[in-house]
Amino acid sequence: MSAGRERTGPAREPRVTKRRAETRRRLLDAALEVFAREGFGRATVDEVCAQAGYTRGAFYSNFVSLDELFLAMWEERSAEQISRTRQAFEAGDFPAVSDVDSVVGEVLRVVPMDEEWYRVSAEFTAHALRTPGLRKVIAARERAIAASFMPLLLELLARIGRSVPDPDALGQALIAVHDGTAAQCFTEPGEPVVWQRRAELFGRVITAYSTESRNRS
Repeated sequence: MSAGRERTGPAREPRVTKRRAETRRRLLDAALEVFAREGFGRATVDEVCAQAGYTRGAFYSNFVSLDELFLAMWEERSAEQISRTRQAFEAGDFPAVSDVDSVVGEVLRVVPMDEEWYRVSAEFTAHALRTPGLRKVIAARERAIAASFMPLLLELLARIGRSVPDPDALGQALIAVHDGTAAQCFTEPGEPVVWQRRAELFGRVITAYSTESRNRS
């Protein structure tokens, strides 16, 4: 175990003051930079503290471990994604769509592509697979993200006369496509064909998991 990396313990719930909130914010921002630069597996508490300009005491007054810090980052990112998709749905200002390809375009517009976050989250996911207690947390948040954009997707599909018999299965499939193709796109960021094939694959998956319905919105 690297210096500064402690075992995951029970989450603390300290009283959040303005100063504590600012400290947490700086630690989270610093951690993302350190994880992206060094890799989650090689990063240490000391490196995160140095990046943020704090002592180890400041770290441990907010987080039990790097695992807990990362989960706080993941929760924040998930909450932002869920809020963004819900706002798009609740606004009710749906764009004009005519076919599956145009639906895919709207879905990809809402779902972010962030290489820095992808590098960090992919490595942490591998770490979580070796840590039973983390697997359930990651899986639950993946399901929450899928569930957040499903109402928007179902509404858009209804407008082109398609319905989805099993939304959960479609959500899981789309996350798999997103995660898998993200690696390809980030490997060749300047290659438009790779990005186009990504969009096409999304369309094929949506078509496979949906059926033509009689009524259109």
